[in-house]
Amino acid sequence: MDAGLLSPVSAGADAVVADAAVAAALVRAEVALAQALGSLRVAPASAVAAVERAAAGLDLDPADLAAAAVRDGNPVGAVVARLRDAVADPQAAAWVHRGATSQDILDTALAIVARSAIAVVVEDLDRVVAGLAALAARHRGTPAAARTLTQHAVPTTVGARFADWLVQVADARDELAGRALPAQLGGAAGTLAALVEELGAEPVSRLPVEFARAAGLDPAELPWHTRRTAVTRLGDALTRTTDALGRIAADVATLARTEIGELAEGAGGGSTAMPQKRNPVHSVLIRSAALRAPLLAAELHLAAANAVDERPDGAWHAEWPTLRELLRLALGAAAHAALLVEGLAVDTTAVARNLAATHGLIVSERLMRALRPRLGVRELQGIVDRAAGGEDLAALLAAEPALAGLDVAALLDPAGYLGLAVRFVDQALARAAAPPSERNP
Repeated sequence: MDAGLLSPVSAGADAVVADAAVAAALVRAEVALAQALGSLRVAPASAVAAVERAAAGLDLDPADLAAAAVRDGNPVGAVVARLRDAVADPQAAAWVHRGATSQDILDTALAIVARSAIAVVVEDLDRVVAGLAALAARHRGTPAAARTLTQHAVPTTVGARFADWLVQVADARDELAGRALPAQLGGAAGTLAALVEELGAEPVSRLPVEFARAAGLDPAELPWHTRRTAVTRLGDALTRTTDALGRIAADVATLARTEIGELAEGAGGGSTAMPQKRNPVHSVLIRSAALRAPLLAAELHLAAANAVDERPDGAWHAEWPTLRELLRLALGAAAHAALLVEGLAVDTTAVARNLAATHGLIVSERLMRALRPRLGVRELQGIVDRAAGGEDLAALLAAEPALAGLDVAALLDPAGYLGLAVRFVDQALARAAAPPSERNP
């Protein structure tokens, strides 16, 4: 149904969360359960091997599973039936879904899907960090106008702006990469009573850890059928990722405006009506994801707050499409952000032109501090006001007898009033160069 026609940000980037990927993860979760039972020497090795062979050759139609989900409330029952049929041997098939409930398998499958998606997102975020590091290093000391509340404030550097973007993306990347994704195994109501009755408490107490290991996930402290912290934390981490990328996209879109022109996407999109336009398409698509993600994260929190009893009625179901859409948006935003940063062009002529637009007033903070002892606040404010009205600031300062012998040109040079901007760039570059082992999730 959804090929991305109305959500182009994720088109071509979301195969790892498609229905086919979810179906495959459901099967993998079932196989992992059989493997975990086998590792505890509870399930016969021959039965585990039979389940593995059947799963490898299983061809599931997502449309069929969706139809079954309408009947059963979720797709797991249909997956179990088809896998058992494929195993054929009744004794081996009996180890499929042994002691589990549908929520165990679906929660685990979605965690498997999320892990695959996160790996792709993190890889693209690595590209974003590397691209921003290259830009920050190249423009480490290039003076530019810092803007606060939309207006010119004081000088900064182009590199400092890139460095700030870099740190926010690196923070999001590290949090996402370090996000725990637990397997789910609690049985009918979070006690695993059926398996304990059949196999004994000692082996069953070790089963959740073995199950998580077989599924390639993290072990859970306890079953989390209605304790949905893992889901909301994942949603929050994904949203912080789209926040970071959306902020970059918003700044690029602003600085790429015709009248500003400091930045340009490497390959802008065209307009059907205005052939002269070079639209910042990557930025537009990233922003579309960033604007949608927070509401989806809020849906996950709403569902978590309504996950009642020992297994929820509807709140759990509401999570599935919401979490997947968040993953899709993060996948698409990260892919476009990598392309955006790798092709981003800086027009240093435009940067310098805009920096000079206020004819020296961009260093008025510096002037107030440096010249107040010589001129007094009232006199100095009058000079600044006259300059704001169009008079030449340098000439006004040069005409003041109290400033005789002062190097006014040096005071008015934005490059001399950069504070720690360059040092901050270097700190960000060190962060970008840190190996994964030194990253803090």
